[in-house]
Amino acid sequence: MLKATLKISGAAASSAVPTISPEAGRELPRTETKIGMDGEDAVITVTATDSTAMRAALNSYLECIRVIENIGQLTKVNQ
Repeated sequence: MLKATLKISGAAASSAVPTISPEAGRELPRTETKIGMDGEDAVITVTATDSTAMRAALNSYLECIRVIENIGQLTKVNQ
């Protein structure tokens, strides 16, 4: 089994858990994902049976994080 942990800090952390939780609850083949807060940081832990499943899961979560950060930047600019 492969395991990866993504740690999100800063402004995106508080938005990450409620935003990514539905995605984490969705079944991805050969993966298991847990998401939660560790102090002020959001932590996503992905366990996968093989490198292909791990890559697909990480790509999905990293894209979600990028979108959260982009939205944060856009809303900051427009305030």
